[in-house]
Amino acid sequence: MKAATERKLIRWFHIIASIPIVGYIYGPVKEIPRAVSAIQWVIFPLIVLSGLWLWKGHGVKKWFRKKDAHQPFKPKTSELRSTSAIRLK
Repeated sequence: MKAATERKLIRWFHIIASIPIVGYIYGPVKEIPRAVSAIQWVIFPLIVLSGLWLWKGHGVKKWFRKKDAHQPFKPKTSELRSTSAIRLK
């Protein structure tokens, strides 16, 4: 998936998932216990995570890519020969 498409999907999820928060603040949703629990324990944390991903997701991806790049280095045999030849001179 392209980065722009990913951002659009997450942005739209973030916007649409925020609608129940508006209902919680300004509407009668406060009076429905199951809705309050869903907003507090499911929707709001997902909104926070999607916002953090939109803000710092590129850094997280970069960190994971860098972590994968730090695999143990095994030099080729030709590189070993060339370095030992340099030391002998």
